[in-house]
Amino acid sequence: MRENDLYPPVKAFLEAQGYAVKGEVGNCDAVGVRGGEVPVIIELKTSFSLPLVFQGVARQGLSDAVYLAVPPFSGRTGRRKDALALCRRLGLGLLTVRLAPPPVVEVLLDPAPYRPRKRRAATGRLLREHQRRVGDPNAGGSARRKLMTAYRQDALRCAVHLRLDGPTRAATIARATGVARAGAILRADHYGWFERAPDTPRGVYGLTPKGRAALEEYADTVAALRRNGHP
Repeated sequence: MRENDLYPPVKAFLEAQGYAVKGEVGNCDAVGVRGGEVPVIIELKTSFSLPLVFQGVARQGLSDAVYLAVPPFSGRTGRRKDALALCRRLGLGLLTVRLAPPPVVEVLLDPAPYRPRKRRAATGRLLREHQRRVGDPNAGGSARRKLMTAYRQDALRCAVHLRLDGPTRAATIARATGVARAGAILRADHYGWFERAPDTPRGVYGLTPKGRAALEEYADTVAALRRNGHP
């Protein structure tokens, strides 16, 4: 496929709406004019890419009606979603062009000013995680091992207590460690570190072999928690 293979379907699509369309006008792949309206500018590419986005942004100096035209996104729906989100933020339109007979042009997005919607719940979660996390255990941009979240830090504090004191009630662990959600962490056991201690009253938890291994794996984090005054 070549970029100019996309031009005939796009031209026919716009002409059906009353536009006079011409290709390669100035630096624009296609330009449609209808009456006294702002010109519609189309940039064609055989795949969605950053250079295509750069071209679209440059054309916005000529018109508010700039579209990017590419073949349909294949399989990876996440890529289509990301492309739509980027175009929406930049005020660009997005078309897909299917060449298989008959050719089909689909408008995924029309150009419009971007009005960001604040995600207050997500912002709240972000701030709570920042507040609860002890120290700065993760290097920004690094993903060598699992991220050290505030939740994982709290789980490690519970695990340390169980290693030192043996099977213990969740309420006792919460008081001793200051981890208010200790009971929820032990019950959920997302990491496989905790288990109901056998032959003990309900609500008493012990440490699994996987939990003991985690304390060794995250020994540096455990030491950092202690340095910061966390049991």
